[in-house]
Amino acid sequence: MSDADFRLDGKRAVVTGAARGIGREIAERLAGAGAHVIVADIDEAEGRAVASAIEVGGGKAVFVSLDVTDAAAVGVAVEAIYADHGAVDVLVNNAGIVRNAPALEMSRDDWKAVLDINLGGVFHCAQAFGRRMVTAGRGVMVNISSICGEVTVYPQPQISYNAAKAGVNLLTKSLAVEWAKSGVRVNAVAPGYVGTELTLRGRSNPEWFDTWMRMTPMGRLGEPR
Repeated sequence: MSDADFRLDGKRAVVTGAARGIGREIAERLAGAGAHVIVADIDEAEGRAVASAIEVGGGKAVFVSLDVTDAAAVGVAVEAIYADHGAVDVLVNNAGIVRNAPALEMSRDDWKAVLDINLGGVFHCAQAFGRRMVTAGRGVMVNISSICGEVTVYPQPQISYNAAKAGVNLLTKSLAVEWAKSGVRVNAVAPGYVGTELTLRGRSNPEWFDTWMRMTPMGRLGEPR
């Protein structure tokens, strides 16, 4: 498929966690395809910078402050987005964090933080935007999962991240089946290791990084773009 075949002119797309990494690249790619992108992130400074860069590059984008862990706040944001920008055609649930700790040492706060953002955040956004999409009879959701939702990665300990991404996979399948007849499509993309801030700790640890590369057939990281 060429760039010319991938056009989203006139569509509105929301990308959570779009201030950096994969989320930023997704926002820029969608804008490049003609979509009006809502850059949604808890980091206002970086999020506004992304939206501004898209605008400077000739695309259409606005920033919306969004804490995906707060279901009530997500609901308010959805109402504001629809009021200010019209119906949303595409939702990309990308926001996520990682906390590396052995299972026996994982604190309750770290466990909760990862699950609240990586799994709870996906559900909150899917539910809030899904209400509108199901009513309209159309819409597309793409959840950013991870290879960690299918296999136990090694040697870094990250039980909370793995569990959350496994949850995202089944949440995606469940929503896809539940909303199929209403015209709303739900899919997930599960990247391997990508050179973003999320993998920075692992990339700076020779033991971890060397193991990753040995276990990666092409022996290299993916690039965010």
